[in-house]
Amino acid sequence: MTVATHDGRAVRVALLGCGTVGSEVTRMLLAEADELAARVGAPIELAGIAVRRPDKHPELPQHLLTSDAGSLVESDVDIVVELIGGIDPVRGWLLTALRKGKSVVTGNKALLSEYAAELSEAADESGADLYYEAAVAGAIPLLRPLRESLAGDRIMRVMGIVNGTTNFILSAMDSTGAGYAETLDEATRLGYAEADPTADIDGYDAASKAAILASLAFHSRVTAADVHREGIVGISASDIAAAKSLNRTVKLLAICERVTADDGTESVSARVHPVMIPRSHQLAWVSGAFNAVYVEAEAAGQLMFYGQGAGGAPTASAVLGDLVAAARNKVAGGRGPRESAHAALPVRPMGQTPTRYHISLDVADKPGVLAQVAQVFATHGVSIAAVRQRDGRSMASLVVVTHLAPDAALQATVDEIGRLDVVREVVSVMRVEGEDS
Repeated sequence: MTVATHDGRAVRVALLGCGTVGSEVTRMLLAEADELAARVGAPIELAGIAVRRPDKHPELPQHLLTSDAGSLVESDVDIVVELIGGIDPVRGWLLTALRKGKSVVTGNKALLSEYAAELSEAADESGADLYYEAAVAGAIPLLRPLRESLAGDRIMRVMGIVNGTTNFILSAMDSTGAGYAETLDEATRLGYAEADPTADIDGYDAASKAAILASLAFHSRVTAADVHREGIVGISASDIAAAKSLNRTVKLLAICERVTADDGTESVSARVHPVMIPRSHQLAWVSGAFNAVYVEAEAAGQLMFYGQGAGGAPTASAVLGDLVAAARNKVAGGRGPRESAHAALPVRPMGQTPTRYHISLDVADKPGVLAQVAQVFATHGVSIAAVRQRDGRSMASLVVVTHLAPDAALQATVDEIGRLDVVREVVSVMRVEGEDS
């Protein structure tokens, strides 16, 4: 479809939602109006702001406020910026905008992780743009490099810390030795965790972002439902201490990788779960509420993207970057990048995904225990990389680190070990990433 050149008038923008990020977007649009106009080639005019209760926003230009988001989307605007979040009724508003040829800028990870294909198809049919840099890592320029800068390369893996709340909690547990519950309380008190932190601590937020990353990196449609998800609620101070004893630290990682089977067929693995990584790894040094994503590509090699993954001003920076790109396309008659899902790789079930385990056991302190445990590993075809044992009065602590094996085989191994008479307790099980230095 040919896109007509803009007629030189101002590019009119509708803003849906004006919370922490939306307020900062509004401020930047008004304060930097001249500079933005110079970058775009035409003025950007804020045509309206849809909020649930206009009377609760005395700081905003009152003549721009409306509680009728649907009518604002239908009005004479060129670009719709959506910062409300959630699925409905937002999905309907954005589909309406796109089908009418209005470009959309959104940071709505939940919506994109489920309905990116539908939104992309609507944009393609009308010639509109769909931008969503702010959906994954706040201010970090990440999605545009994946779908533009690395478009000619073959990405093998994307692995990163994409949730600031969980990273703050795990970093604090690592540095202080405190337990999970008290660290979560502290994160809430300091404003790093929401009053209801479920989406963060149970991994839902990171899983949505992993779906978006996997879709872009591997040119395949991946939804949040395709992503294996585990949170950090079960992480204890002893898990953190065990990681330290191996010169590792614990992070909640989103891991998206291209997996090649023995017969040469390819699939996508997308997962979110706690991981022990070496302290020498670049991601191990990412502390507090910061985000970082590690990309491995065939030609470009290893790349690292790091910065503030949340917050009003950082996220607004990503939104404004997308808005400028969409506005430039309106003025010049160009189009942004389209959805690239041509590879259509299937998503590999978690059970078939190769992983490594760190398993901590309390076992009876008597001869032959290690041989019984080792036999279970051999039965399930799981190779042991390292074993550590510490004896007590009547009980011993046994730590086993495995080589790569299908996750289902590793889980079956743990289940059978837990039923051995000589095993008092399976104290903890955690996946391991990266090679020891």
